[in-house]
Amino acid sequence: MERRQHANGIITYTFDSLRDLPVAAHVSTRHGGVSPEPWATLNFSVLRGDAPERVQENRRRLAAALGIDAATIVRCQQVHGTGIAKVDPADAGKLIEGCDGLVTDAVGLPLAVVFADCTPLLLYDRRRHVLGVCHAGWRGTVNGAATATLWAMQAGYDSAPADIVAGIGPSIGPASYEVGEEVLALALARLPGAALFFSYPNGLEERPHFDLWAANQHQLAAAGVPLAQIELSGIDTAARTDDFFSHRAEQGRCGLFTMVAWLKERV
Repeated sequence: MERRQHANGIITYTFDSLRDLPVAAHVSTRHGGVSPEPWATLNFSVLRGDAPERVQENRRRLAAALGIDAATIVRCQQVHGTGIAKVDPADAGKLIEGCDGLVTDAVGLPLAVVFADCTPLLLYDRRRHVLGVCHAGWRGTVNGAATATLWAMQAGYDSAPADIVAGIGPSIGPASYEVGEEVLALALARLPGAALFFSYPNGLEERPHFDLWAANQHQLAAAGVPLAQIELSGIDTAARTDDFFSHRAEQGRCGLFTMVAWLKERV
């Protein structure tokens, strides 16, 4: 991913694989906002105690940096599930309840999801010009949020997996993500090939580590997205609290960053 410094102090990361495609996607950092500690500074959630007016100002500042209208951003009221909503210009500015992903073919309609260790997923259909974004924590990953987003694009717009370019953004990495045996047990029961995504770097007597990156990459590839078309950021949020919020590393005392994406006009 490429790190970009914007004129108003906002810093974002963009996927290299989208550079020459008519789609924009920016993952925010913690820089350039107005929120005080512990949400310092570019926080996009009111659910952790930050004031709504500060979150609104943060959203306005990010939108200004990206050249979009903050009032048109479509957001999810995330529930750590696999629900994906199909949206169009009539949904501009709405908070869609009970979903963790959004898909659209509407040019210029910004879609946003928020994170603090969970995995940002972006899917773009190069042929039909369709966009999907998704929030996948361990629950969403185990239950197939990545493939749910792809299926929503297939059902809504007849997208073909071979035409998808995907990005897996900054999230907690396998070196940092130690989980309990209950996570392992649920993954083994529900996630195909789950054993491939768990390791014991500190020995079998210690707790397992979960590789969310590989798990989501594998799901997309198994559904037909060419592996060469799936970009992994490789950025571990728990190890990069200089740039990103991390629920794990900051023991829940932090804000949430966002990924905002929209379709551009084709030339």
